[in-house]
Amino acid sequence: MTPEKKNQRRLRNLALLSLLLLLVGGTFAFQAFNQRAINDRLRENIPGGRVHDYYNRDTENKDVFVENYGNVPLMARIRLSEFMEKRATGDTDFTPIVNGTIRDQVNTWTVMRPSETNLNTRVGDSAAFNTYANLTFGWTRSGQDAPWFMPTFNRDNQDLMTASAGHARDWVTSTATDGVTDGATHPGDGTDAYWSSGDSFDNSGPVWPGEEVSHDAAQNLQQDRAPMTISQWAALPNNLKVGNFWVIDHQTGWAYWANQLQAGETTSYLLDAAQMTAAADNIPGEYYYGIHVDGQLISPDRINDFLAADPDYTHHDDLSDFLTAVQNGSIDNNWGNPGPNDNVQPNQINFSIMAPGTIFTMAGEQYRYLENQGGGNHLIIWNSRRDSTFNNQDDRNNQWFNNLDPVVQAMVQPISIPSPAPSVADEDIVFTGTRWIPSNLDDFPGVAADITRVDSSGAPGAFSLSLADVTRLSGPGRAFPSPEKRLTRPTGNENYNGWWLRTSADNVTDGAAWHISPVSGALSGFGARNSNWGARGIRPAIIVHQ
Repeated sequence: MTPEKKNQRRLRNLALLSLLLLLVGGTFAFQAFNQRAINDRLRENIPGGRVHDYYNRDTENKDVFVENYGNVPLMARIRLSEFMEKRATGDTDFTPIVNGTIRDQVNTWTVMRPSETNLNTRVGDSAAFNTYANLTFGWTRSGQDAPWFMPTFNRDNQDLMTASAGHARDWVTSTATDGVTDGATHPGDGTDAYWSSGDSFDNSGPVWPGEEVSHDAAQNLQQDRAPMTISQWAALPNNLKVGNFWVIDHQTGWAYWANQLQAGETTSYLLDAAQMTAAADNIPGEYYYGIHVDGQLISPDRINDFLAADPDYTHHDDLSDFLTAVQNGSIDNNWGNPGPNDNVQPNQINFSIMAPGTIFTMAGEQYRYLENQGGGNHLIIWNSRRDSTFNNQDDRNNQWFNNLDPVVQAMVQPISIPSPAPSVADEDIVFTGTRWIPSNLDDFPGVAADITRVDSSGAPGAFSLSLADVTRLSGPGRAFPSPEKRLTRPTGNENYNGWWLRTSADNVTDGAAWHISPVSGALSGFGARNSNWGARGIRPAIIVHQ
């Protein structure tokens, strides 16, 4: 607590004591005019970040990360480009392994682009490097804390110089590509774990570009999870989508830090090593291999800078959702969205930051948010129900859809629903909990595969969820975190809050079908299809695009 706060507390306590004494003394007259105080400060918000590149060609260690040395948060991205050429014994000229690339023209080097499902496998032109060089992404050491680094001495936020150590060469100070010329701008020899707790460096002289001060070694952030592609990120539960880890847009090669980098923080490693393979070591002659590191830093209010069109590649459809989540600090907090009962138009809602289960009201209808399906597509469901039999649910869903506001209708994506939907008998399903979540749905492949997604061959419209849909949407952190959350609460009688699924329980026209049971929210396959009992109505779902 500051001395000012201590004094304020002491004065407040004295004032309370004086008042108490007056009260004890009996009747009194009291005035207190113009009790005033000033609490102010003058602060300049100074953004500042530096890309660190520690490299040692002898050990093949390569550490790439970003430091925020300023006093405001930053968002960061890095893109790696590779170049390699080889020359057989007796030949005069080198031959690049990717046509059209030139050693001393870094802008021609090949952007490292991984496959959608595996960072360790490059694709496109980048695939040529799979044979010769292995990149190690992220940093993990069993039983060890995060690594240590030496903070930058260069705190000029207009200087584009990197903190390059060992055999790494900053591009501003040295554009040489001969594999020998020095261009380091930062202390250290680039080997793994060069810095450790308790180390310091005095830059008096200065020895390296920047301030003539002494710095103590600091620690990188521990990665929450290994680097991943943006498609893998999209599959994470929403409550895990923002954190201390790297996400690579495999379409452009840009790697993004999945969190705001706060003042004084330093990311975990994007890259930990670049090791040549046996195939490279066995080249009969000589070769040159290089990695170019391009780092970009922005303040969180400038995410459109990261969304600007790339001249050579197309950003992944989920990039906007990703950047918005990082900008807001969470994809779960529904930051900036209206309350559940605020009736707003679609353009006043940001679906990309909604948590599963969020209730919202759009164009006169209330919905529950179910899931982000990627590509700007979002699954939502009406937060009420309308009387209907199972057999009549398609007609009733269409009637509901046709009565929606035209602005909402225009957002709805095409879907293709199987008719009839795959069926499974109630007695064949094994549940976790009291009819809570089916645990053996995979034993019935047709039923398990009946998942509602956008299908361009279909048509826009409303639909009933399948048994497989409800299964994947149920559980902690999901749209239906408990059986009760599956229920609706229509006006009139709260017992009438069950609803039909599209999955039947047998193949008999007047047989049974699956539904959400009234009162309990349990799954049941014993509902009579032709029953119009109020507990079994329709609850239309739609997939909207934003």
